[in-house]
Amino acid sequence: MNLGAVTAIYKAEMARFFRTLLQSFISPVISTSLYFVVFGSAIGSRMDRVEGVEYAAFIIPGLIMLSVMTQATSNASFAIYFPKFIGTIYEYLSAPISFLEVTLGFVGAAATKALFIGLVILATSFLFVDFTILHPVSMLAFLILTCISFSLLGFIIGIWAKNFEQLQLIPLLVITPLVFLGGSFYSISMLPPAWQVVTRFNPVVYLISGFRWSFFGQADVSIGVSLAAIGLFTAICLGIIWLIFRTGWRIRS
Repeated sequence: MNLGAVTAIYKAEMARFFRTLLQSFISPVISTSLYFVVFGSAIGSRMDRVEGVEYAAFIIPGLIMLSVMTQATSNASFAIYFPKFIGTIYEYLSAPISFLEVTLGFVGAAATKALFIGLVILATSFLFVDFTILHPVSMLAFLILTCISFSLLGFIIGIWAKNFEQLQLIPLLVITPLVFLGGSFYSISMLPPAWQVVTRFNPVVYLISGFRWSFFGQADVSIGVSLAAIGLFTAICLGIIWLIFRTGWRIRS
């Protein structure tokens, strides 16, 4: 393992993040505040408690997951697409480093950025709602696993994309709708039985359910299933990345 190469890639990506630190943190804070105003105050004041939890508090895990998934995907996809765009990707391919070391550097930086944003949104939530996290260690573990897995997905998207329009296509048209339909702002037990079955085919449901359990001890699916789902998703992404570097798909002319 060439730790020097991993560290160099990681530091370069984090330096780019800290150059835009203000906008990187202000944007999610403003977005979260707007969600709390619209959903927490306007809608939540007219709703009963959901599974024994105040609605404004119930949506916090979903809001964090929404930002973390989209930010992790976008950060990782842009990080690897830009070297493709300007041609410096060949420096990584010709250097004496493996695909795993390249992936660790880019994905590690993207996951770290998403984790920072998730923690900022969590801190912002305390300004609007008074709540207690029942399982803080599990909460942090789910958050880190989500950051890593969706950074891996973003890495794949960045390699697949041929232009900047495609770079934003999947985060906007696939990930965001899946998060909204994955129980971010409601419990899937509130849906009709037929729609509950359909919703369980949404992989995001298992991530949000496990993350919400760490907050309130309530989950739509068992914790074991949630962990298995995120582990399987991570393994599939790693396998795809290995195949990409093995075959040179979309990274070699």
